[in-house]
Amino acid sequence: MNGLGEPRGPDFRSGALPGLQQGPPPPSPVADGRVAAAPRGRLLVTAALVAALTGGAAGVAGARLIEGSEPAPAALPRVPAAQAPGQGQNQGQGRTPAQGLSATAAQVLPSVVSVETRRGSGSGFVIDGSGHVLTNAHVVGLSTSATVVLNDGRRLSATVVGEDEDEDLAVLRVGDASGLTPARLGRSSELAVGDQVLAIGSPLGLSGTVTAGIVSALDREVGLGGSSKRTAVQTDASINPGNSGGPLVNARGEVVGVNTAIATSRGGGNIGIGFAIPIDRAAPIAESIIRN
Repeated sequence: MNGLGEPRGPDFRSGALPGLQQGPPPPSPVADGRVAAAPRGRLLVTAALVAALTGGAAGVAGARLIEGSEPAPAALPRVPAAQAPGQGQNQGQGRTPAQGLSATAAQVLPSVVSVETRRGSGSGFVIDGSGHVLTNAHVVGLSTSATVVLNDGRRLSATVVGEDEDEDLAVLRVGDASGLTPARLGRSSELAVGDQVLAIGSPLGLSGTVTAGIVSALDREVGLGGSSKRTAVQTDASINPGNSGGPLVNARGEVVGVNTAIATSRGGGNIGIGFAIPIDRAAPIAESIIRN
């Protein structure tokens, strides 16, 4: 089991049918120029027949007109502007999974820092508005000071407030806390196997790196810090040397663990088995370090 502190490389309208007007049939002329009067009975029968034929023709014409018309396309459904992705809506409502992860990463990145000491480097995250940063004890080592590099590139001096080597946790304090963005802490007790998570940090010195995976197991017993074993959250999110001390976050952007170790093969890189200290255990330890 290896710690991760020191990097090894760098979104038919039809018109009204025209009315068909039919007048009475024209009178029939006779040779001497007079109009022949048709018998009354025959005239009525003829008028009725003409009306019937006219109505039938109009019906056929109307049917042909309707059959030959193409309906206009229906309007596509639109998402209201207030519900458009990226405007504060909850994940899963009008947003694809990829967009949801992008929003989560954008939310957490300002809280994640790189930690540099004489011994090496690792990651960490801001936990309050007083400038405290949580990281791993093995990242700090025996150092009493460190340089914290923010997501915007600013480099700030920090002092080591204290460590818990058995739990592999350490707290730093940045002298100038202005502009720092504290991360939101969640509850690791609410995690379930298969939950989606992100690991954020500076693997191999590449700051602001985000990788995605799932919770592979809960309460996995591993060796952390000292000789005694501790339980950890196992994940397949890619973490590598330099990720140590960085946050493991859920889909809501809440920190649920502190990335601390990986299982490796002979090559020494990520093989999809990483471990994080549950935040339910890490947060009280960090509070105790700050108080004392």
